[in-house]
Amino acid sequence: MGLEFLWQGVLSITPQQVVMYVVGGLLIWLAIEKGFEPALLMPMGFGAILVNLPLSGVINQVSEGIGETHGIIQWLFEVGIEASEAMPILLFIGIGAMIDFGPLLANPKLFLCGAAAQAGIFLTILFAAGLGFDLKDAASIGIIGAADGPTSILVSQILKSDYVGAIAVAAYSYMALVPIIQPFAIKLVTTKKDRAMRMPYRAQGVSKRLRILFPIVVTAIAGLVAPSSVALVGFLMFGNLIRECGVLTSLSQTAQNELANLITLLLGITISFSMRAEQFVQWQTLMIMGLGLVAFVLDSVVGVLFVKVLNLITPKNKINPMVGAAGISAFPMSSRVIEKLGQEADSQNHLLMHAVAANVSGQIASVVAGGVVLQYFANNPIL
Repeated sequence: MGLEFLWQGVLSITPQQVVMYVVGGLLIWLAIEKGFEPALLMPMGFGAILVNLPLSGVINQVSEGIGETHGIIQWLFEVGIEASEAMPILLFIGIGAMIDFGPLLANPKLFLCGAAAQAGIFLTILFAAGLGFDLKDAASIGIIGAADGPTSILVSQILKSDYVGAIAVAAYSYMALVPIIQPFAIKLVTTKKDRAMRMPYRAQGVSKRLRILFPIVVTAIAGLVAPSSVALVGFLMFGNLIRECGVLTSLSQTAQNELANLITLLLGITISFSMRAEQFVQWQTLMIMGLGLVAFVLDSVVGVLFVKVLNLITPKNKINPMVGAAGISAFPMSSRVIEKLGQEADSQNHLLMHAVAANVSGQIASVVAGGVVLQYFANNPIL
């Protein structure tokens, strides 16, 4: 009988759970060996293994003679994500505290790049709906194009998508793969001459008053245009206000380090609750991964094409078309990609500060886009 007890767990493993062990191992390998978003992919990978162990104690179980036992990962998911969406929203405080909007405020024209690069979200929603996904699932899949993991988790959870785990894995995996995906996408629609276009950078001082007013004004405008975005934009801008006010230096450092690291760690292992084999191992997961890739490519391509059109309309002070691709939310990875491609085309071509400006505008645009999606899809009774 003792031997039977020891083997009970092994004999209970399903082929779908074996697949999840492989997925979990792959995420851990990508995090440790390749350095792809290790703070998130490693906890997600380990969590995927934990929640798929037979009769796992990290999720709720009902046992004869014992009754229901509560698992820690399921509890964290229900309290921190399902009931309140607290974890992804709190993470925005840390993200906001990390961002310097100075380069963007010095060149406000680059705000347009952040707006244009969100087109991948809405185009992917159409593609997903065309492939037969329910409209709320399609909207949740499209938000992968925001290139913003917390926004993807938040939107898919509020819209009650059946694919929260797959969406989270796609969002964070492709964020980690920006240095591979973006050069391919950019080179599809640019020439070497385009990539070699120089943009002179003149450091312009941005007043402290403007830096303090900026997060307040952005929050107010976003709240009026898309009220559902207030939690997303508001917490992002609150974190930035802590950074810029000048009287909360220790809190700013805490938000950037301890708070962001702790929430990131917990969010990674908590979202693994949505990676249980019965939910994750299905053909729709592969479709979501494919659509996520399409969303990222479209973001970059549309951003580049938008800048090309903008240069035709305003021929003075042209923008290097690649800077348009930096309008996604993957900060600062996308900025570094643009700088690298610019130097490959011309070793004296430095685009980093311009790309950073477009990149931080993408941070704002992605959370506003997430709010717009929620405003329409979460509050439309027809859907």
